[in-house]
Amino acid sequence: MRSQHLRAWERLRHAYVLDLPRRDSSTSIAPGHPLDLTTTFGRAAPLVVEIGFGTGESLVAMAAARPDQNVLAFEVYLPGIARTVGRLHDESVTNVRLVQADAVDGLSHLLGPDSVDELWTFFPDPWPKARHHKRRLVNRPFADLAVSRLRPGASWRLATDWPDYAEQMRAVLDAHPSLTNAADAGDGWAKRFAARPRTRFEQRGIEAGRTVRDLHYLRR
Repeated sequence: MRSQHLRAWERLRHAYVLDLPRRDSSTSIAPGHPLDLTTTFGRAAPLVVEIGFGTGESLVAMAAARPDQNVLAFEVYLPGIARTVGRLHDESVTNVRLVQADAVDGLSHLLGPDSVDELWTFFPDPWPKARHHKRRLVNRPFADLAVSRLRPGASWRLATDWPDYAEQMRAVLDAHPSLTNAADAGDGWAKRFAARPRTRFEQRGIEAGRTVRDLHYLRR
């Protein structure tokens, strides 16, 4: 961690980062400790969950534009979490809570069924080598878990700049019996989510010649 991010982490993390019981690693969550969302955020409000926010460039901007919603965000990369804490403080964004945890543990142990109003999964790790594809987040078991946490009618928005991962997402989610493809582009792909700012990470993918695919599903 760079020194300025470390200072921000030590000074500000308690305002944004949830201190949770762990099972066997720093990114695991011990079962039996579900979040009381009203206590966690200090209010009752619609819940948005983001999985994998990186350094928070997109998360902070999107949360700032939704002050009437609570945003719970999961990330495993500690320096990225520290940078996000600094961004939240600098932009005076108060409706976000961060969790250092993998998505499966976070959704499984912290959130109950039908509790999420919108789920964001933007640019998950593509694991580009074929032998690593099994590590990709969006598969049928994860879709089952995610859908169980979405309220009926809730949105799941995704994006990736890896063509084969985009096709994998489409195959998994189009086939899910509890999801409806809500694409608005006429070909099964969603138009770019207007609320999602273009980050430096996304721009690098575009400059490398990759096409960004957005997806949008609704829980039936």
